[in-house]
Amino acid sequence: MLEADGLMVFYENMLALNNVSIRCERHQIVGVFGANSAGKSTLMYTLSGIVKDIQKKEEMSGGERISVLGSIRYMGMDIMQDKASQRARKGIVLCPERRRIFSESSVLENLRIGGYMASSSQARDMLAYVFKIFPALEPIKKRIGGFLSGGEQQMLAIGRALMAQPKLLLLDEPLLGLSPLVQATLVKAIKEIRDEKGISIIVTEQYARPIFPIIDYGFILENGATVLEGTREELMNNPDVRSAYFGI
Repeated sequence: MLEADGLMVFYENMLALNNVSIRCERHQIVGVFGANSAGKSTLMYTLSGIVKDIQKKEEMSGGERISVLGSIRYMGMDIMQDKASQRARKGIVLCPERRRIFSESSVLENLRIGGYMASSSQARDMLAYVFKIFPALEPIKKRIGGFLSGGEQQMLAIGRALMAQPKLLLLDEPLLGLSPLVQATLVKAIKEIRDEKGISIIVTEQYARPIFPIIDYGFILENGATVLEGTREELMNNPDVRSAYFGI
């Protein structure tokens, strides 16, 4: 479904991604794990095309020079030159780190904004689905986003991404800063989204333990480079992974 090869991203003289290759097949959940500054968010920005928007803004303002190299193929098509909006229309949708909801808009308004590219029937059906997998959102659908808890905001952010009708959903550290109970709720929802909607998912996380049980394949990033990859079972049986991410 998506295959990226040899991705390299330079911010001025800093190498943020170093020859990273990643793939995600249809109906897979792929995990990307690494510490802070490992390159996880840069990878997601590169796959979604947002890095190209940042690159253009920096060029126009005379800011830092950003270089992006490598190839990205999606459903057999080369999308490396596509803008973020073009990739979103093709079904690649990013749910960014730290939620970034519209804090002055209500839950329902946030969700409807996410569905601006969908048909009325698609938006109606997906809205019902969002309230099904995140039932805590329906009673507070008129509440302003800025007054939600961190867990509610993350549910809303994922719901808003779903409203854009993704075929490939990119989740950038969805569990960041949340309680174990909320993390478990979100992990269950992520698996349901794949199983019930057939949406492929790439999810990044610093802490692998909650996500590991639901992934089909995983990549470990360190200092912007891929140092390990494998199936869930292969990674779980790797002593370095067990030590670094599970403390055993």
